[in-house]
Amino acid sequence: MYFVIRVRGTTGVKKGIADTLTMLRLNRLNHGVLIDETPSYKGMLQKSKDYITWGEIDAETLVDILSKRGKLVGGDKLTEEYLKDNTEYNSFEDLANALLKDEVDYDNINLKPVFRLHPPRKGYEGIRIAFKEGGSLGFRGELIKDLIKKMI
Repeated sequence: MYFVIRVRGTTGVKKGIADTLTMLRLNRLNHGVLIDETPSYKGMLQKSKDYITWGEIDAETLVDILSKRGKLVGGDKLTEEYLKDNTEYNSFEDLANALLKDEVDYDNINLKPVFRLHPPRKGYEGIRIAFKEGGSLGFRGELIKDLIKKMI
């Protein structure tokens, strides 16, 4: 699974790339989504690579995101009590593992698929430069968890 974060804003985005970002549900700056590693998603990531950053997420980081930034449809915060009462998952760890294995759908647990994150502490490295060149854009691999920890 990949976690994708929108790094750049909406000004001056070409229509094709804007449509791709809409399909990825990345409508605003500092929003993040969890997506599968399918060829169609990989093509969408490559098309919009100048506006987003992404990497492979682990269970521990996903638990942090769910516990601190997870929202239910309607705006309520996702809690372990809600998980125990309304789903078959008893903790954030169980839900994170199920999401990583693609065993659960967001609609079944009433979870919003978009995570609204804070801007990163100490800022981005550079929003017009690729990650391999010292910036913030493009594929990060396992290092996405460092950016997420700065944004939670």
